[in-house]
Amino acid sequence: MLKEFSDDFAKYKKIGQQTMAQVSDDALNHVPGADLNSIAIIVRHLNGNLISRFTDFLTTDGEKNWRDRDTEFSEVRYSRKEVEEFWAKGWEALESALAELRDEDLQKTVSIKGNLMTADAALCRALAHIAYHVGQMVLLGRVTSEGQWQYLSTRRKR
Repeated sequence: MLKEFSDDFAKYKKIGQQTMAQVSDDALNHVPGADLNSIAIIVRHLNGNLISRFTDFLTTDGEKNWRDRDTEFSEVRYSRKEVEEFWAKGWEALESALAELRDEDLQKTVSIKGNLMTADAALCRALAHIAYHVGQMVLLGRVTSEGQWQYLSTRRKR
């Protein structure tokens, strides 16, 4: 089961990377409207989420007291290098945690924001969260590409 989780996480990591590679530095930071986020802000949020959730995954609550979630959504202009570093560090936390797990760990109880669940459920939750935000990144990338988008999956027939 861990292999399937790892494979699915890797798929979304790749889609996110391919999206960021297709957009300009300006597009990384483009906020399309009030109360919306740029690709850079989404990556910053995923960084905070992944580091918090997967640091000491089996032994401490996934919402660390040192995380400042609200700051992750501050409208800040990030350089491409900063965005890539956020992306890499968040994924490093997740991948390190996955590498330490064994299939028998999936039934252990973990806590996220004080809510108890199996490690298996926490990984499902994380996968859904990542897929949600990577989907947002793809949409923002497509919108800002001005018709120059290279499809990341099967292109629809017209």
